[in-house]
Amino acid sequence: MLRQKDYETATLSEIKALLKKHEAFESDLAAHQDRVEQIAAIAQELNELDYYDSPSVNARCQKICDQWDNLGALTQKRREALERTEKLLETIDQLYLEYAKRAAPFNNWMEGAMEDLQDTFIVHTIEEIQGLTTAHEQFKATLPDADKERLAILGIHNEVSKIVQTYHVNMAGTNPYTTITPQEINGKWDHVRQLVPRRDQALTEEHARQQHNERLRKQFAAQANVIGPWIQTKMEEIGRISIEMHGTLEDQLSHLRQYEKSIVNYKPKIDQLEGDHQLIQEALIFDNKHTNYTMEHIRVGWEQLLTTIARTINEVENQILTRDAKGISQEQMNEFRASFNHFDRDHSGTLGPEEFKACLISLGYDIGNDPQGEAEFARIMSIVDPNRLGVVTFQAFIDFMSRETADTDTADQVMASFKILAGDKNYITVDELRRELPPDQAEYCIARMAPYTGPDAVPGALDYMSFSTALYGESDL
Repeated sequence: MLRQKDYETATLSEIKALLKKHEAFESDLAAHQDRVEQIAAIAQELNELDYYDSPSVNARCQKICDQWDNLGALTQKRREALERTEKLLETIDQLYLEYAKRAAPFNNWMEGAMEDLQDTFIVHTIEEIQGLTTAHEQFKATLPDADKERLAILGIHNEVSKIVQTYHVNMAGTNPYTTITPQEINGKWDHVRQLVPRRDQALTEEHARQQHNERLRKQFAAQANVIGPWIQTKMEEIGRISIEMHGTLEDQLSHLRQYEKSIVNYKPKIDQLEGDHQLIQEALIFDNKHTNYTMEHIRVGWEQLLTTIARTINEVENQILTRDAKGISQEQMNEFRASFNHFDRDHSGTLGPEEFKACLISLGYDIGNDPQGEAEFARIMSIVDPNRLGVVTFQAFIDFMSRETADTDTADQVMASFKILAGDKNYITVDELRRELPPDQAEYCIARMAPYTGPDAVPGALDYMSFSTALYGESDL
């Protein structure tokens, strides 16, 4: 039993159990010491009595004492072996525990590092990629210390191996505190080291892409920041031309057509900006801190500019047609424009109802706040704003004013003509009409003129003044 080497494959807890068992055996062994001593004393006593078979007794006693001594030596040897093995296993257990305490967090760190190094990133600016690059460089700076920790952890494991080899400990099992093996640690470490240069390359490529994107942004912004204000300036200049009264309408038209030509010639710059915008879209760039203008802003502004110049030219052409058709002088046209501009407080190019009413009053129209005045203004508004948009354009204003002026002139002219025919009287007679006018015109007037009822009336007198006014607006005059 004492020669058994069961301790060689035992675990630490089994060794401790064997030691307790051995201590119990030693206690039992000590209890037999008196009996051995008694046997020796009896043998000595037989020797002293000159027992005839003393040699046999002595031989027998010697054999028992030798076996007893041998038993004691084996007991001591087993105790030493058990204690030595216990000490070695305790040392190994401590090393295992230390290994587990350090291997677990290091393993977690490597797994986190692998996850971060393989993490896909989506960035939109140079600053974002620079932030990622800085973080990666900081991570790389920790690698030497991490490698030292790895070597220290492996060193603990190597120390266990050295103890096992030096003292020929037959290990019964693996580390009870962890399942992480040195091979696993080395494998993950090698993977981390492979991922680092890959991450370096990915960040470098993304940095180059973001630099390219930034160049595209600046390229677009440099043009947009010129084109946007240019469009705004042209819009304002066209607005000024259309409301100012420098020169004749033909001068304004010529000036506007020059503007139209310069605007059309500007189109290549818009096309170039569209090309840069296409590159930005293809690069999936969604914001540009270098400009407040988007391509949509520029497009809308450009279309408004083209529409405005075309509309303004059309308005001036219509004004020329109106002026020529109605016989309006340039001075009258300037007066109309001056009145219109004066009451166009917000410079919108149109008059609201209240602005238009104020303008009419300033031109001598009797439009009071009484029901009659309101009715008259409603009638005028229905003429100048037939679609009820709530605004009066300059063209509608001119049309109205020119018609009013033309009608007034026509009525006045007709009255003046009749007055001459009547010899400056306030009435005209049938005979005078038949004598002065062609028969068909004379009979037309006689049939339609009302009798004159003034204080200076004579029998058969006709009222040419009411007749002239009644002709206002009639087409078969």
